[in-house]
Amino acid sequence: MFEPMDDKFFEAPTLELSRDLLGKILVHELPGGIVAGRIVETEAYMGAEDRAAHSFGNRRTKRTEVMFGRSGLVYTYQMHTHTLVNVVSGPEETPRAILIRAVEPVEGVEFMAERRGQHMPMKQWTSGPGKLTKAMGITMDYNGHHFTERPLYIAEGDAVHAVSTGPRVGIGNSQEAVHYPYRFWESDNPFVSKFRP
Repeated sequence: MFEPMDDKFFEAPTLELSRDLLGKILVHELPGGIVAGRIVETEAYMGAEDRAAHSFGNRRTKRTEVMFGRSGLVYTYQMHTHTLVNVVSGPEETPRAILIRAVEPVEGVEFMAERRGQHMPMKQWTSGPGKLTKAMGITMDYNGHHFTERPLYIAEGDAVHAVSTGPRVGIGNSQEAVHYPYRFWESDNPFVSKFRP
């Protein structure tokens, strides 16, 4: 039912790709079935010149190495025990990435409910970057995988009707970068994360 996007899709400039990812489907094929969510919120991190990026100043570490690779690679990292999943973008050696911040459940709702839904409304299952990876069973093991390849990939979805932009979330210590309008979301979608400056 879902087919991975081809390489070409991921070659768009980072800010354009951040917007283009909205409405696409993040798919995880698990032994028990498919779990999928429509991407409704992203954040761009512009690499060397962006104080909020892990790769600011072309910082190259074991963690950031994958960001220097080709566009469409998976960059995962952990923050407060949560796994966060990103799409590497930009030309090779230009360490940019796009954080997938929120998805709207499309398939595998029972699986998501088991992992997230015991005591909370559905709109809170995947309305944040750590929540969605937990709901979809996405782990650190996918670091360096490519989003055109199964079992974790991005597929075509429905176009978004309206896109809002604003500053990114939770990057308070990054000086002027705090204000960059590099967060993109589908306007009025209930699965978008709550903004906390």
